[in-house]
Amino acid sequence: MERVAIIGASMTQFGQREGEWVMDLLAEAGIDCLEDSGVDAADVEHLYVSNMASGEFEGQTGVPNALAHDLDAMPAYTQRVDQTSSSGGAGIFAAWQSVASGASDMTLLVGGEKMTHKTTGEATDVIASLTHPVEYKTGVTLPSFAGLTARHYLERFDAPRDSLAKVAVKNHKNGVDNPHAQFRKEIDEETALESPIVADPLRLYDFCPITDGSAALMLCPEDVAQEYTDNYVVISGIDGATDTHVVHEREDPTVMGGVVESGKGAYEMSGYGPDDIDVAELHDMFTILEFLQMEGLGFAEQGEAWKLVEEGYTERDTGELPINTSGGLKSKGHPLGASGVAQGVEIYEQLVGEAGPRQVDADVGLCCNVGGFGNCVITTIMEAAQ
Repeated sequence: MERVAIIGASMTQFGQREGEWVMDLLAEAGIDCLEDSGVDAADVEHLYVSNMASGEFEGQTGVPNALAHDLDAMPAYTQRVDQTSSSGGAGIFAAWQSVASGASDMTLLVGGEKMTHKTTGEATDVIASLTHPVEYKTGVTLPSFAGLTARHYLERFDAPRDSLAKVAVKNHKNGVDNPHAQFRKEIDEETALESPIVADPLRLYDFCPITDGSAALMLCPEDVAQEYTDNYVVISGIDGATDTHVVHEREDPTVMGGVVESGKGAYEMSGYGPDDIDVAELHDMFTILEFLQMEGLGFAEQGEAWKLVEEGYTERDTGELPINTSGGLKSKGHPLGASGVAQGVEIYEQLVGEAGPRQVDADVGLCCNVGGFGNCVITTIMEAAQ
């Protein structure tokens, strides 16, 4: 297989983008990524678009073909990648496969979603459609799964409620320094703990927002990357996995099997282990998910992640393993199809030294993108070019 490099990245402003639609957002990120990588649109051979629900949100289909036209990237092969809220990570996997297999020497991945023009109820219903029909018809939503799991975790492992608030506080603090983040303001634990209850014990600040936005990455073989730049990133490990679609069928609700299995595969391919990771982007759609992914990826023993958070282990400036330096989904925002790509953008920028005030000392980074409530997961490990 070809060693696959990333030579460019971009991200639009995340948040409420009034008067703009998914095609506008995708084109903005695509153009910026072409400029950042120094690649001509005519040289793009494969174009992947990560998007969960443009049809459901705005009646727009055929987005990859339309984007190729808007970017003047014809006759590039195009494909849409939909894997619910892990569509972005799945797009990285698909783009990596296109280059690693030798099928493409230049692959552009753009992820995006337009959501904020819908009411919260309408957007929640679109997202809830990814649950199993048995669960969906009873009114179960992802926030309710998160509340049930958080309650079980806190009681089973004797974790204090404020440990979850610390995740929200940390990620909001990191988001202040991300110019593209939806919420660039710090909060304190008291604010998080006294915010309105959404799904007990989780409150408003335990949840990510509804978001518009787009992000992009440019992938190519490493030998091609060296024709463009000396400062690039290599995808050294990547894997995807699934778990039971019916959440209550899982043997242990605090174990996300897709995280465990995709992490194992990515570690094995890369030759790295949990102790080798310098920075990580995790899918904190709900604060409890940061704990579950830390444990599933081997950064903490089961039931122990909350202790590391309490100790400051995951803090950006003082911790041993900075997590969600971008602000995470919690602060940066969660435009479904873009989120996994944006995780990759953050790790790329950290490894090439372009993260600005968010910069940490890192040679190896990891991102984990979760679909549904752990129904499908992609874990990617990147390293700075040697």
